[in-house]
Amino acid sequence: MTPRQLLDACSTLLREVLRFDAPADGVVSAFFRKQKALGVRERHTLAETVYDVLRRRLLYQHLAQGGSGTLERRFAILGWAGDASFLKAALMPEEQTWLAKARAIDRSTLAPKLRHNLPDWIAQPLQMQLGDDGFWALVRTLDQVAPLDLRVNIYKTKRETAQAALAKAGIDAQPTPYSPWGLRVQGKPALNKLEVFTGGEVEVQDEGSQLLALLTDAKRGEMVVDFCAGAGGKTLALGAAMKNTGRLYAFDVSGHRLGSLKPRLARSGLSNVHPVQIAHERDDRIKRLAGKIDRVLVDAPCSGLGTLRRNPDLKWRQSPQSIAELNVKQSAILIGAARLLKPGGRLIYATCSLLTQENEAICEAFSLAHPLFEKADAAALLRDLGVPHAESLISAGSLRLWPHLHATDGFFAAVWHKK
Repeated sequence: MTPRQLLDACSTLLREVLRFDAPADGVVSAFFRKQKALGVRERHTLAETVYDVLRRRLLYQHLAQGGSGTLERRFAILGWAGDASFLKAALMPEEQTWLAKARAIDRSTLAPKLRHNLPDWIAQPLQMQLGDDGFWALVRTLDQVAPLDLRVNIYKTKRETAQAALAKAGIDAQPTPYSPWGLRVQGKPALNKLEVFTGGEVEVQDEGSQLLALLTDAKRGEMVVDFCAGAGGKTLALGAAMKNTGRLYAFDVSGHRLGSLKPRLARSGLSNVHPVQIAHERDDRIKRLAGKIDRVLVDAPCSGLGTLRRNPDLKWRQSPQSIAELNVKQSAILIGAARLLKPGGRLIYATCSLLTQENEAICEAFSLAHPLFEKADAAALLRDLGVPHAESLISAGSLRLWPHLHATDGFFAAVWHKK
């Protein structure tokens, strides 16, 4: 493509993404499927420009006021992630002048909302929770690209062996600081054709997700439920921890998401996993298991705001109303899942949200209404599992992971034992 054609394509893609009627990654992928002539560098420029605009949308709306052309074109120019000389060749003289003025602005002098680029309903509670220093540290981290974490399939191999296989392929993978199953890779290397990946020895999974599975502490021969399994990342981690024994149910209301588990399950070598599509948390297939399950992991549907480094569109696609609707679902699912546990069983409620109302508030209400469930100290559980610096991962007895503190996605998890 010529410079002008690529800038036009970027403007078109941004127009589709900024409708916010579908996840950005899906919109970008669909666009690329239609534009088969795009090369690797062109796709990288388009995708990274889109994600930069999503991260800094409020700032770019402010800076765009002095420009000309469509708003999407101005956004594309401001967020351009490709070669600078290529962009210059696509711009009119007046656009070059405007861009130079926009780049010369001292952004530290701008209003806070133009620097943090978060809706007020997200920014205000986070600032109250973290204080100014913590909040701005989080903001700086959310502006960065998340690392690529891998989970080693301990049913098939050891972390050191997988690390060596990746090194042989020219990929530097370092052990994650907390999860004993994790390896961290910088950049975005192509993994899907490597034998270590196709053979099911590693899976892509954020370290925070690995810690949720670790906290479940599923044992050999137990009956375990991953209540909101989705595509099954945590399910596979649980199955490997169980050494392919016992019975592991992967429940989800979405058959499409469970369908994505099938090829991953085949690679994993696990035969103890049983995917089950359910209608809701009161499904008869769940009722038949009431009081029989040793461990239940509830990775509840949530806002996903802990994944903003990967999915910056979520801060514009969510709203206070959608959070309130999620809270109703979260409470209902947690209550439904709790009925599965046998006495002495372990219940874990988790989200990838940063918001107290999706996390601590849900758990406090559940504890008050269910005295048979005793809250456990997540720090003690993680220490027993050999997790280094476990106390640094805990807030008020629950797991609380922050991108700026732990280099993971934002996660929360609370644990109860049934009396």
